[in-house]
Amino acid sequence: MKRRSFVQKATAASLGLGLTTQSLNSEASVRKKTMQFTATVEENRLQFFSEAISEPIKIVHIADTHLFRDDERGLPYQEYSNRMSKAYNQTTHFQTGASINPEIAFEQALVHAEESEADLITLIGDIFSFPSEAAIEWVLSRMEKINIPYVYTAGNHDWHYEGMEGTLEDLRDTWIEKRLLPMYQGNNPLMYAYDVKGVRFLIVDNSTYQINDDQLAFFKKQVATGLPLVLMVHIPMYAPGKPVSFGCGNPDWGAASDGNYKIERRMRWPESGHTPTTINFHKEVFSAPNLIGVFAGHIHRFSMEMIKGKPQIVTDDNASGGYLDIDFLPMETKDKELIF
Repeated sequence: MKRRSFVQKATAASLGLGLTTQSLNSEASVRKKTMQFTATVEENRLQFFSEAISEPIKIVHIADTHLFRDDERGLPYQEYSNRMSKAYNQTTHFQTGASINPEIAFEQALVHAEESEADLITLIGDIFSFPSEAAIEWVLSRMEKINIPYVYTAGNHDWHYEGMEGTLEDLRDTWIEKRLLPMYQGNNPLMYAYDVKGVRFLIVDNSTYQINDDQLAFFKKQVATGLPLVLMVHIPMYAPGKPVSFGCGNPDWGAASDGNYKIERRMRWPESGHTPTTINFHKEVFSAPNLIGVFAGHIHRFSMEMIKGKPQIVTDDNASGGYLDIDFLPMETKDKELIF
């Protein structure tokens, strides 16, 4: 598969942002203060500096590996997996241009996580091209060996057997229960939180492009804690000027803009577009005073947007070697005096 273009030259950006958040000393506290942070981006390396961060945190963010490993257990499902089992057999590395494949790319990202002593690995959707038992078992075995905590949420391909009848929600529920459940390590597959050194990572499944009432209530509850929050979703949140692939909360999302339902052999997106809950989720996310940023995948290319002063960063696809190397770091006094 021909590689989509990546930013070849180093791209650097510095963003000075002011957020209002509650005191970090107690989740019950209602005392307000201003949380300032700066973000820098250079190729796939990101650094967030904030006075709200007390210890360095290293995250390796992976999405869109599209693993296609399968065995005899997948034979009864070949009519549903045939196209995606061939889609990413060979790719081109996003930086070097060398030939690579998804398994090698995934292993390389894990090696980086080990060598950099990452605090957390985030597997944020389309790790699998279809819900293959062999591929899921392979990932579980790799994650067990490296002994680094990880979080996972599904992408739209992880649970999708193309041509299988059912709504997107029903198919997601079915194949999470049948195949993907071990990836969640006992967490709610649709939403959960993971704390690392005072920063709370929220993992929310939007792999149907939609958000349900429970997920919206969960997000509001997390905002009310006042803790610094990082949101992880597979499908990027809509930003003005972005195409329908930035589909969560996109006002143009719906049947009229669904150009892939035939090739993906699935139900067409609804004529009515997004539910009010999904639209409200978008509003809540970018109104959250203690949100540091949103991290996503899905589009297979690096992207960064600013929505109401909140950054959204999308990783290049791991199938082509992409991942994000993210550091959350305390703000040094000299930098606070210079910038703020």
